[in-house]
Amino acid sequence: MPKTTASTATRPRVLTGDTPTGQLHLGHYVGSVRRRVELQASHECFFLLANMHAFTTRADRPQEIRRDTLEIVRDYLAMGIDPEQCSIFIQTEIPAIAELTYLFAMLLPFNRVMRNPTLKDEIQVKGLGETYSFGFPLYAVGQTADILAFRATSVPVGEDQVPHIELTREVARRFNQVYCGVSDQAEDAEHVALGGIFPVPHADVGPIGRLVGTDGKNKMSKSLGNAIFVTDDLKTIRKKIGGLFTGRQTMTEPGDISNALFDYVRAFIPDRARVEELERRYAAGDNIGDGHIKVEVAEAIDALLAPMRERRARYEGRDDRILEILRAGCTRANAVCEETLSLAKEAAGLRFFDRELRYR
Repeated sequence: MPKTTASTATRPRVLTGDTPTGQLHLGHYVGSVRRRVELQASHECFFLLANMHAFTTRADRPQEIRRDTLEIVRDYLAMGIDPEQCSIFIQTEIPAIAELTYLFAMLLPFNRVMRNPTLKDEIQVKGLGETYSFGFPLYAVGQTADILAFRATSVPVGEDQVPHIELTREVARRFNQVYCGVSDQAEDAEHVALGGIFPVPHADVGPIGRLVGTDGKNKMSKSLGNAIFVTDDLKTIRKKIGGLFTGRQTMTEPGDISNALFDYVRAFIPDRARVEELERRYAAGDNIGDGHIKVEVAEAIDALLAPMRERRARYEGRDDRILEILRAGCTRANAVCEETLSLAKEAAGLRFFDRELRYR
């Protein structure tokens, strides 16, 4: 049996993605997508549409998931992701991911998966109680396969996803130790040089790891009705920002600039001097109200979204073009993942034959 050798990427490889639960919003943009746009010219970037993960809570609504999968591609393109510089692909078109998920599930104790704080939070926020499917906790293992199938070195994510990346790091270490002979004392950065198949990836969290929603309390989320979308116009943005609770109405002291409103000021007003001025005046109670700042924030968000709305409109009703982009991305993704799977199966004694995948 000829031994497969890992390819050497000329650029650092990045993997990240989204579960198709509807349109992307500003929280996605500042938490991860903006970082992807920054990296796509200098890194080998793969952006995943995790449609199988969407089945963990919506298995009875496959047509919705299919629609949302295509809508996210439109949002990616609107936000500045360039399919000429990166690969956008669909999870269920990459069979190596499912095979690696099954293999990695053998390396993780069930109670370790269930201790994942992001998983526990999702069960609570989504009100799943004890009714969730077996596939729901399995998706946490699947996320490790999403990343390791590409042997990615970094994963741009919001801070809420960091526990998933830590689980991925554990799987990479465990696989390399059990099947590749890497010492459990090895430094993470040394694993591949010591014969490991999988790099131990790190989470790449941007300066705004978590954007609070327009309710002023919870993380921005479509399901909570507190999100601002790429397609929102200025009138809609003003209405949503206008309802942002700051707590100032109940204060007897000057304003607290650690509130949700100033999270938005710092995130979306590009002039740093203006941000500092607003912080100073608000903290000093210098005759500036929430309403004035909310108008300024809404206009700044609209200025950010206006070119995105224009770009997105070019792809409305163009499912043919979206599918062309996805076919090309899936072809490139499969080439990488099939190589990874072959290496992993050989290391684990599971590889007997070569295979080749192609789309018809």
